[in-house]
Amino acid sequence: MKELNALKALLATPKKIVITTHANPDADALGSSLGLYHFLKNRGHEVKVVTPTAYPQFLHWMEGNEEVVVYSKEKKDQAQQLVANAELICCLDFSGLKRIKDLGPMVGSAAGKKLLVDHHLNPEEFADYALWDKTAAATAELIYDLILLLGDQSEITVGMAEALYAGIMTDTGSFRHNSTSAKIHRTVAELMDIGVDVNKVSRLIYDTNSLNRLRFIGYALMEKLMVDQENRVAYFVINAEEHQRFHLKSGDTEGLVNYALSIQGIEIAAIIMERDEEVKMSFRSVGDHAVNDFAAEHFSGGGHKNAAGGISDLGLEATVEKFKSLIPELQQNHKEAIK
Repeated sequence: MKELNALKALLATPKKIVITTHANPDADALGSSLGLYHFLKNRGHEVKVVTPTAYPQFLHWMEGNEEVVVYSKEKKDQAQQLVANAELICCLDFSGLKRIKDLGPMVGSAAGKKLLVDHHLNPEEFADYALWDKTAAATAELIYDLILLLGDQSEITVGMAEALYAGIMTDTGSFRHNSTSAKIHRTVAELMDIGVDVNKVSRLIYDTNSLNRLRFIGYALMEKLMVDQENRVAYFVINAEEHQRFHLKSGDTEGLVNYALSIQGIEIAAIIMERDEEVKMSFRSVGDHAVNDFAAEHFSGGGHKNAAGGISDLGLEATVEKFKSLIPELQQNHKEAIK
């Protein structure tokens, strides 16, 4: 991090700081934000975490959750004031300002310095300081590294360590993804030495389901899973009526796409979901299938090589037809990439 000394100088005296992360925050986004929040607060800074949208109930156990400002129409003025007055804005787990929705223009025009900490591809050049590494398994890994660069391990409390561990655990797919490195295992070991109960965190993340979510997953697997064995693609299509029928909340569809990818012989999986007057898409793949490039080119999205997202304003049916028509192209691009 070449701007480290400048960042240290900025943080040498108490500052007003805002931490924000991408819309629909997951465990890495929120865990990174709250881990950094406590570190900076304990050093005497005035800190607020502002998220662009709500996040899943199963993340509310994280220490500091009750202090998070969730952007809404009712809290728009509060968010604007916090961002406008911030001397430092920490942008975690996203590479472009469009990923923070209505907060994007606020952050982009704010006078305060910006710090980017992220591991996604193609970051926008809006930050004054950046800790960016596409090889990092999670932003929480980078926040741990940043804390060590700015201070030392003794400043990490159990609550901070649990939040960072949750981010690492989920973004590595419980240490199954290709991004799982020897370094990340050493980081986790150090977090465990601090006092993380890995069984407790795992249960809070993975074993805290609502009845509606479980019934929805059963329904989706039985009624909504489409499998194209010839092209090695499987996907779900969820409409707004079904979303309302099962009273789905933020995070309730998380992980569903992985069921499709788990089918023997399937190499690409997707969930196409109608919600909030737009169609949201999540893509997963194995091997050399670059779904981030696919999402960026066709669905105004992006992400990681094997895990990406996108959006569409075509409507659900037209989006599904577009996706299906592009499957041969996606497979052809893959064949050409491995030649």
